[in-house]
Amino acid sequence: MTQHPDAKIYLVDDDAGVREALAWLLRTRRLLSEGYDSAEAFEAEAAVWKEAPEAPCCVLLDVRMPGMSGLALFERMLLLPWQAGVPVIFLSGHADVPTAVDAVKRGAFDFCEKPFSDNALVDRVEQALDRSAQVLARQRVKRELQQRLDSLTDRERDVMDLVIAGLPNKLVADQLNISVRTVEVHRSRVFDKMGVKSAVELANVLRPS
Repeated sequence: MTQHPDAKIYLVDDDAGVREALAWLLRTRRLLSEGYDSAEAFEAEAAVWKEAPEAPCCVLLDVRMPGMSGLALFERMLLLPWQAGVPVIFLSGHADVPTAVDAVKRGAFDFCEKPFSDNALVDRVEQALDRSAQVLARQRVKRELQQRLDSLTDRERDVMDLVIAGLPNKLVADQLNISVRTVEVHRSRVFDKMGVKSAVELANVLRPS
């Protein structure tokens, strides 16, 4: 597993003793955490996120709490665009295990039954942080690609589409009713803006992952 010194674990549990014990346990593995005493409190924090945090993170979420349950919070999180970058590990009592298993089927990272093994729980947290880091990295690549695409002019996009379709400059010029020299200029600008050196590399960058 990769070390994530800037990672954060969000502890959502109405029991202050549980939050404090989890925070201490995580500190023994040099992991930072932040506690919330209700699902509503964490939802208010996350409501301002337009995307997942920059650093890897995960949520340790109690299934059963006064007010909004952990499961209800998770259902709301599933609707948010950044949810994949914020894995959820449920903390469940024995009676809540079937509910937690169902949540895993719906996309939660895992669940740990109380009382849980300290080492097993932190191991799963570190695996969740690995997952978060992978998702965040993919999201960053997509954002950067979109920013590069947005920097292209309409004509540069036209040229790019024909170049990645495999047309030589002469046919691109014929299709767009412009000179070959103009195609060459636009093609060079497209390569510069997209950070590539060939049509093959450009096609690979634009291929859906």
